[in-house]
Amino acid sequence: MSTTTTTKPYPAPPATPPSWEYTPEQVTKSADDCIASSDELLTEVAALPKEQRTFENVIRRMGLHEVEVDSLAEPALFLQYVSQDEGIRNASVDSDKKLQEYGLKVLAREDIYEALLDAEAHTKANGVKLNAEEQRLMDRMIRDRKRNGLGLEKTKRDELLALQTKIMGLEVDFQRACNEEKGSLLFTEEELVGVPQASIDGYTKEDDNQYADLPETRRRAVLGYEGKTIQNVPVLDEVVKLRRKVADLLGFDTFADYVLDVKMAKDSKTVLAFLDDLLDKLKPVGEAERKKFLALKKEVHESHGWPVDDEFNLWDYRYYDRLWTERELALDDEKVKEYFPVDKVVPTILDIYRQLLSVQFYRIPVESGGGTWHKDVEAYAVWDHKDGKDGKFLGFMYLDLFPRENKYGHAAVWGLIPGWTKESGARSYPTVCMVANLAKSTPKRPALMKHGDVVTFFHEMGHAFHGLCSATQFGRFHGTHVARDFVEAPSQMLENWCWLPEQLKSMSEHYETHEHLPDDIIASIVKSKSVNQGLFNLRQLFFGLFDMTVHTSKEDQDLTKLWCDLREKTSLVTTKGEYIGGQSGFAHIVGGYAAGYYGYLYSLVFAADMFESVFRADPMSPQLGYKYRDCILRPGGSRDEIDSLVELLGREPNNEAFLKQLLSGAEVDAKL
Repeated sequence: MSTTTTTKPYPAPPATPPSWEYTPEQVTKSADDCIASSDELLTEVAALPKEQRTFENVIRRMGLHEVEVDSLAEPALFLQYVSQDEGIRNASVDSDKKLQEYGLKVLAREDIYEALLDAEAHTKANGVKLNAEEQRLMDRMIRDRKRNGLGLEKTKRDELLALQTKIMGLEVDFQRACNEEKGSLLFTEEELVGVPQASIDGYTKEDDNQYADLPETRRRAVLGYEGKTIQNVPVLDEVVKLRRKVADLLGFDTFADYVLDVKMAKDSKTVLAFLDDLLDKLKPVGEAERKKFLALKKEVHESHGWPVDDEFNLWDYRYYDRLWTERELALDDEKVKEYFPVDKVVPTILDIYRQLLSVQFYRIPVESGGGTWHKDVEAYAVWDHKDGKDGKFLGFMYLDLFPRENKYGHAAVWGLIPGWTKESGARSYPTVCMVANLAKSTPKRPALMKHGDVVTFFHEMGHAFHGLCSATQFGRFHGTHVARDFVEAPSQMLENWCWLPEQLKSMSEHYETHEHLPDDIIASIVKSKSVNQGLFNLRQLFFGLFDMTVHTSKEDQDLTKLWCDLREKTSLVTTKGEYIGGQSGFAHIVGGYAAGYYGYLYSLVFAADMFESVFRADPMSPQLGYKYRDCILRPGGSRDEIDSLVELLGREPNNEAFLKQLLSGAEVDAKL
């Protein structure tokens, strides 16, 4: 599949893309070389006499060296998610563990901490003028080490390091179990009544529970999925216990407070108040939706002669949500999917980004370094294209879009290499990679996408362009290296384009008739954005509340019981007393979102405000798109995120647009 959006000759960029020619030994060597190089630099920094420790030879030197060695290692570490070679994947996982453990040791070095403090003191005493990003770099380097125990007595520092090292190893093991899970369930054709033949032909986990008519089939499928990585239950138990000890050593009330100290929300009280307030507002909406779904369930059960009950089961939610949408909005996911062939959607979405953000893409020829880790992967060079002319080179982008065995199973973007300004003043350019698992073609029809898949793809591309359009001085602050409770906001804001009639028309084309989506279906899709949002967002609230409950508790808990009971209380669905440890597949909780899952909803406040205030009136304005690039994407994490928002909005952000979007669904629903 080609997603090229220009037929112009390939312009050679001022850099070469990464090489993907790796063996397991080379993966291991990349990590070992990074450690050796870092050790050499840190030894030199620690040996500097106290009076010679300055911003330039301590702070800047360490900041630049850190990103240089990380840029050498990250592509090799990324291969654990995408390589078909088991030896390479294993070497990548082992190298990841090794480098994470080494990173903890670096942060625990008291001699380096003292060198940083001396450099800070020298800077202040001599009136050295730093720009805002340089000051931020110095502050963050020192803060990182305080958060890792420096300033504590040595016995506590050693204990902290041991705890963090053990946690990191367990997190890698947990993630690997999720990545490499290969469980399956066997069903007869009779048990799959209602499941579209196309889904059976190209079966995926995601398609299993929302179509099957037989409740028992859905129950088995959903509970089987819940328990697919059940071996992770004791792993997460241990991780939570160890995190609690980390917080205690560092003087924080809870692990959540330790994590949130460096985020926009700042503390657990703020987050819990946000989640509880949202729960109060959404629960009546969700209860009304549950009531209408139960009425539909009663109708379906009576029509089949099945027993009728008043239980809204976990395996009922997606089925009746889909059925209700099909009936009330005349919106059939399978029919809509026929208008979204991958070969049409992907290049159109890239073209929307091209127009909105004033960028241009060029497919990289193999002879120019366009080799990849798999034949299905596409490599691009991306340029600024303001006013219709190619300007500055922005970076490299890889698209790895189709499923295969042992590949990362969801959709995500890796900022493999950040951009930064070298000591010489020359620019080092970023590399981003989007990994997805779009449907593959079958003998009967091409690869097709549900509208939800289109939204996910558009969202992830937002992360990719955050990395490509950022232009910070230091790699540490590049692109998505922002506070975790803001990182989703830019991509969430961009999802709105998938609900705009003009864009839906442009990215759709029936795979047989080549017609765009009809206006009546587009109108139904747009309406569907607002309906049934109560239960959907209560599900998100459940994940956030589970995460915060786990990380604010001071005692051991039965996490399986907590997972099931809290889901029933918050999401309004039941498993009829069956306790299966679904938290064992909650990869976010070990993948950087510990005490941070609330951020998906928290950042929606900013996303809604940005779209309604800036783009609603003229969504495809290149002038507004460039302003958004300049205010939000360009600075990355080089300044406080609130400052970027204020620059774009012209005021402090508020939650008015967010609440209006969430609560409008009940009004739309009442009219249907």
